[in-house]
Amino acid sequence: MSHGKQFTLYTHKGGPNGWKAALLLSELGLSYESIYLDFERGEQKTSPHVDLNPNGRIPTIVDHGNNDFVLWESNAILLYLAERYDPDHTLSASTDADKYKQLQWLFFQASGQGPYFGQLGWFSWYHHEKVPSAIERYAAEAKRVLGVLDGELAKREWLVGDKYTIADLSFIPWTVTGATGLIPGYDVSAEAPHVDKWLQRMLARPAVRAVYKEKDTIRAASASAQ
Repeated sequence: MSHGKQFTLYTHKGGPNGWKAALLLSELGLSYESIYLDFERGEQKTSPHVDLNPNGRIPTIVDHGNNDFVLWESNAILLYLAERYDPDHTLSASTDADKYKQLQWLFFQASGQGPYFGQLGWFSWYHHEKVPSAIERYAAEAKRVLGVLDGELAKREWLVGDKYTIADLSFIPWTVTGATGLIPGYDVSAEAPHVDKWLQRMLARPAVRAVYKEKDTIRAASASAQ
């Protein structure tokens, strides 16, 4: 293999979805090189990235250990990595019933948490004008999503099969964002205490800590260069 790392990960220094892929690569001990695309310059929508991912979004992975196999959409990447590189199911569901439950939560994360949290972030921080009704709508939906999770986590420690899996991992980056200022006036420890405890358990994992240290380093370097 001519590449120094097994995977190339096209991502963004701040975008939560790219960090999901990094988290699982780290958990599985797989080597990867991150290419941080500059969204302000539109690098995600130009070559070479758009030649790999016609949707022009992050993340995209290239698996150099599997004939340069290319895959995009973050939760599809999680499933691929788990199925190919976690044969003992240490981080994924093993029974048929749990596999469907795992899919249920991955779909909920992708169709519920990601879009609502993302739209809240857009209208709060990036939209050219303030639209209070949009911020109120998406803040309410973000709280609702966390409420769904809190209700489930009141009954069990993990979402699927009584163990930490990619279903849990998929929620980490956006939940961190939601717990640290995305939702106006929201105190996750008070309003979703079971989510808060679940998140803290995940953030304490060595592989997760390593990725967040990498993220802090990248962002600090970016800030100092400005």
